[in-house]
Amino acid sequence: MGSNGYLPLFATRPARGLVLFRSYAASIFIGICFICFYRVSYCPVEGKTKRWAWIGVFLAELWFSFYFFITAVVRWNPVFRYTFKDRLSSRYNEEALPGVDIFVCTADPRIEPPMMVINTVLSVMAYDYPSEKLSVYLSDDGGSDLTFYALLEAARFSQIWLPFCRNLKVEPRSPEAYFSYAAEPADDSVMAKEWLFVKKSYEDMKMRIETITEQGRIPVGISKLHKGFRDWDLVSSRHDHQAILQILIDGRDPNAMDVEGEPLPTLVYLAREKRPQHHHNFKAGALNALIRVSSSISNAPFILTVDCDMYSNNSETIKDVLCFFLDEEKGHEIGYVQYPQSFGNLTKNDIYGSSLRVVMEVELAGFDGNGGPCYIGTGCVHRREALCGMKYSKEFKVEWRATKNDRGIKESASVLEENCKALASCTYEENTQWGKEIGLKYGCPVEDVLTAISIQSRGWRSVYFIPERKAFLGVVPTTLLQSLVQHKRWADGDLQIFLSKHCPFVYGRERMPLMLQLSYCNYLLWAVNCLASLYYVTVPSFCLLKGIPLFPKISSSWALPFLYVITVNCAYGLVEFVWCGGTVRGWLNEQRMWMFRRTTSYLFAFIDNILKLCGFSKTAFVITGKVADDHVYQRYEQEIMEFGTTSPMFTILATLALFNLFSFVGVIKKVALDEVHMKVFDLFGLQILLCFILVFLNLPIYQGLFFRNDNGKMPPSITYQSLTFAVFACTIAMY
Repeated sequence: MGSNGYLPLFATRPARGLVLFRSYAASIFIGICFICFYRVSYCPVEGKTKRWAWIGVFLAELWFSFYFFITAVVRWNPVFRYTFKDRLSSRYNEEALPGVDIFVCTADPRIEPPMMVINTVLSVMAYDYPSEKLSVYLSDDGGSDLTFYALLEAARFSQIWLPFCRNLKVEPRSPEAYFSYAAEPADDSVMAKEWLFVKKSYEDMKMRIETITEQGRIPVGISKLHKGFRDWDLVSSRHDHQAILQILIDGRDPNAMDVEGEPLPTLVYLAREKRPQHHHNFKAGALNALIRVSSSISNAPFILTVDCDMYSNNSETIKDVLCFFLDEEKGHEIGYVQYPQSFGNLTKNDIYGSSLRVVMEVELAGFDGNGGPCYIGTGCVHRREALCGMKYSKEFKVEWRATKNDRGIKESASVLEENCKALASCTYEENTQWGKEIGLKYGCPVEDVLTAISIQSRGWRSVYFIPERKAFLGVVPTTLLQSLVQHKRWADGDLQIFLSKHCPFVYGRERMPLMLQLSYCNYLLWAVNCLASLYYVTVPSFCLLKGIPLFPKISSSWALPFLYVITVNCAYGLVEFVWCGGTVRGWLNEQRMWMFRRTTSYLFAFIDNILKLCGFSKTAFVITGKVADDHVYQRYEQEIMEFGTTSPMFTILATLALFNLFSFVGVIKKVALDEVHMKVFDLFGLQILLCFILVFLNLPIYQGLFFRNDNGKMPPSITYQSLTFAVFACTIAMY
């Protein structure tokens, strides 16, 4: 209970088990101190190669120790939020609730199919919230008439889908997701008839959209059905066209009703203007155009941003989030509320570690305890003022007025469309603060993290909320290369922020808590991990072949700190992963993928940043594919790692895997030929253990190189290159 007997709309509770984590962290810290003391005390004096290899391992371990400290800071004080929607309903009737603008972004119909896009749109249109208070905007950066056609079909289908969702209390409210598992009602013949009718209507719509998408063009007969198609007569290409804006459902129109006579949400299609001579600033530019356009059409005080592959899985998401913003005591401090990213196409053991379970369940809750989570690009509700550059002050008062919605039209939709097109022109932002101090930030592949730092640096608080039912479900990459490229982009952008003036220690030093500044380093320094990781993956194995020990003997008491840190860290990580809903095999996959990312994705991200600092490279944005070939997807479901194409990343992975395999075989041969048998093992035991772990984690690489015949195997050219490099490295080590 708050002050003066006030009942808050949300509660904040610390995580359970903090004593266990802090005891674990303290014990690991003690182990690290012993390891550091050993490294300093027993640094070799003789042997130049051994001394430098020893110093390099020590520096790598110092980095891992520093990174463990940063991780401990993130997890030191996690908090969890709980909402009271019943209290919200008792204080605010439907007429008093504020409006919400919902932004859905898509960029390429070939990578993000129109059917997937409209399922997301329909799911957010059907929220359990007054429809007249919702306005849904689709930003189509691909400028595709195929996407526009699909949205036009969705607008028609929403007239039967929204009342169907209300009557049956449908969850989730994405038609594709719902009909893929829901069964026809058996106890009500009238409802069963309606269920079959809606399902057939959806399947007919799906067939029409997919047929036209496969054809790649809009038939003449269909293009005459809506005036919006005429805009594509002036389109030169997806990178060179005028602004296209169509209000498909005008929420102000009293005739915009569903089949039951209830109002429909506003639905707007926008393809902002693009010209080759003007930089369009990727997703950040698209969202900023939507902010401006929506301010003239609906101007809701709260904005939900959703990727086109993240459909709504919880119809009460808006009510949950308003429990934070409308709380009379603390709501005015909150700039945005971030939901976790969850995914619907994960395999049982998450072969590519794409779920980021511990990040979503633990680390972002730790961010919340340290001052507020970062914005992760989707599933986030922003306060419009905070997103548009306003600084927080204690005197700030909520200005939105929630009055009964006047569905009379002040100006025609066509006039409003023409007036708003200027706001989506490619020259509108020239000589303005858009992308700098207003809206999402430009100049970085991870505009979401940069925008979060900017908002928090202006004094706003952010909140992380994990609802009982997942708020959104998205799509993860289904191939190894897609996953590695995605992480390369993230790590590249994160390090770019750290090396820029927007580094939290510089940009946010006045208003961001120190614990939050340190927490950001957990992600901003992802790319730097490549250096220590590559050293640990290569040099100990190299020294095995040369007969240089880098760790204490197994029989020495100094081996205990190393064994303790390794064993306890792995055990705690496994328990934590399983507690977050994972499996033991899933944890092994997660460890494998972190190794793969650190030696490829983060390496290329680090190199890209160095090149940018030297002026040899520019920021690029890569869209992660959302569709896969049937055979590729079948292998993904069977949890068979997908290679199938050439990439420098695969060459590095295969070379490292083979080099460690050759080193392991070589040292096992030495152990077998050793007269005492235990002498070599005693001297190199920890190095052999490290090499064995690396070989074990690389098992899918060996399968792809030598034991598979499907199209997803490692290409022969990669096999030959990696064999050559690995044999060459072993030759150097041995001679």
